Amino acid sequence: MKRFLWPLVVFAGLVALLGAGLMKNPREVPSPLVGRAAPAFVLPTLADPAQQLGPQQLRGRVWVLNVWASWCVACEAEHPVLVDMARRTDVTLVGLNYKDKREAALVWLSRHGNPYRASLLDADGRVGLDFGVYGVPETYVIDRDGVIRLKHTGAVTPEVVRDTLLPLIRQLEG
Repeated sequence: MKRFLWPLVVFAGLVALLGAGLMKNPREVPSPLVGRAAPAFVLPTLADPAQQLGPQQLRGRVWVLNVWASWCVACEAEHPVLVDMARRTDVTLVGLNYKDKREAALVWLSRHGNPYRASLLDADGRVGLDFGVYGVPETYVIDRDGVIRLKHTGAVTPEVVRDTLLPLIRQLEG
């Protein structure tokens, strides 16, 4: 009798694990970097490759890093939200142009608007890899001490700005 009971127990366990997994939000991908210092890097800006910027220059302020690319369809969908956020707030929004060509990115920003205080060119994707980027867009909130406080995977929506980003930024600036 026990011989026939074990497969049933194993099957019930697998169904329970599958059910638990289906209840989770697939956009909420935990990042091991949340609560840790942002990776150190220095990258050229899109606007002027001779000018470079990294987290060290942003120390002392709360800032948002948005990973984007001109070839990214979801980035185009979220872009008006970022433009509106930049227009309505004084949030320091930095773009990380991921695995893109500089010329294509510049044309894209001129066509859609540029919400970024600076946009950095990560042509080979190394900095994105250090941040754990596995798809664009992704957005990070980084505190005054350079610690990552939030990773948002997927397009930023007006609701994400209102309910998640701005309250956290205000709290960190408080």
